[in-house]
Amino acid sequence: MAGVRPLPCIEIVTPSLPGSDNGNAHTAGLWAHWLAPMAQVRITTAWSGDPAAALIALHAWRSAPSIERFHAAHPGRPLAIVLTGTDLYRDLPREAGALQALRRASHLVVLQAKALQSLPPLAAHVRVIEPSARRLVRQDQARRHFDFVAVGHLRDEKDPQVLMDAARLLPETLANGLPPRVLHVGAALQPHWQRAAEIAQRELPHYHWLGAVPHHTARRWMARARALVHMSRMEGGAHVVIEAIRSLVPVLASRIDGNVGLLGSAYEGYFPPGDAQALARLMQRFAAEPAFARTLAAQCALREPRFAPAVEQAAVRALGRDLLTSSIS
Repeated sequence: MAGVRPLPCIEIVTPSLPGSDNGNAHTAGLWAHWLAPMAQVRITTAWSGDPAAALIALHAWRSAPSIERFHAAHPGRPLAIVLTGTDLYRDLPREAGALQALRRASHLVVLQAKALQSLPPLAAHVRVIEPSARRLVRQDQARRHFDFVAVGHLRDEKDPQVLMDAARLLPETLANGLPPRVLHVGAALQPHWQRAAEIAQRELPHYHWLGAVPHHTARRWMARARALVHMSRMEGGAHVVIEAIRSLVPVLASRIDGNVGLLGSAYEGYFPPGDAQALARLMQRFAAEPAFARTLAAQCALREPRFAPAVEQAAVRALGRDLLTSSIS
């Protein structure tokens, strides 16, 4: 139609494209959908070099080449970087390129408020955009077992060994009279983790490695469980924790910034990262003390509304408006 101005373009650079079984890919696709009313959105794994009013880069270190190229070509244009857990807790302290990428940004995004404490002093505007998940509540919990579920690919940062070791420490029957069942969902991303999971499954009656499953299947397993176990040593803001909260499933989580930022400092369901004995004790307490389990459920329920998709959508669109306004000015 004559006289209608085309929408400006925002390019989202992500290490993994939508359709991949990956948190960055999920975020890119969702944000592109929400930004569509105000911009033409391209999703790429590296800056295309095509004109764009603004760039959003997911993962500072892995997107650093695109960040440098875009900044060199358009030094005055807005550039937002969404920081992951590996950015904050691994790459920034030891990779000069990651810190240099942050200095190119006009806007920085972290996924939970605790992450703000890990950022160096920078001129960029920093905001928190907490991820969201749709609500999925199930009532058909297993009656012959007491199920704990862990969801996440088997890799070093996720510390799958602590779950296997905790399963080894559980009794045949919990204090509530039910046998425990530890369900581990996720692909082994390194050969040694596949071997470890296969050995644990062969030796431990409580431990069941389910491998890679579709996302909707993982969510069903989670929604049916008595609790989610999240063992990570390093996390920016785990989507699986948010999904558990949105399913009204309590979380037994390692006390790391990424989990505390989502669950709150007063949450009572933490264990020291890497401590299998503490995790096993926490799992047994959760099964033995209904009042404790109800406390964790109530604490999660209080935080559940903040992870509704409408909340994240509003925050993403506010970021989009700020980027485009900065581009115009």
